Amino acid sequence: MSFNVTIALADQYAAAKAAADAAVEALDALKAQIKAAGLERHIGVTCDVVLALSEQKRVDNALLKQFLTEDQIEACKKPILVERITIKPKGIK
Repeated sequence: MSFNVTIALADQYAAAKAAADAAVEALDALKAQIKAAGLERHIGVTCDVVLALSEQKRVDNALLKQFLTEDQIEACKKPILVERITIKPKGIK
């Protein structure tokens, strides 16, 4: 006897998200080890990993307000679309 079970899209998403979260956690731990080693290049069998540091610049909003009016600052902003999907676990009895 075979059963045809369809897994709800929400459940598929939640399972994939949980797996991705676990993978990100493992990846973050490995990143911490790479950074702590203090080496620029890590040589592997299947790949090499290179740690590169760079500097980013961010706008100092308080300083910006000294040079531009609120309207000028607002005119420089452009909207971006941000998507968010949240998971609300259900208690299974």
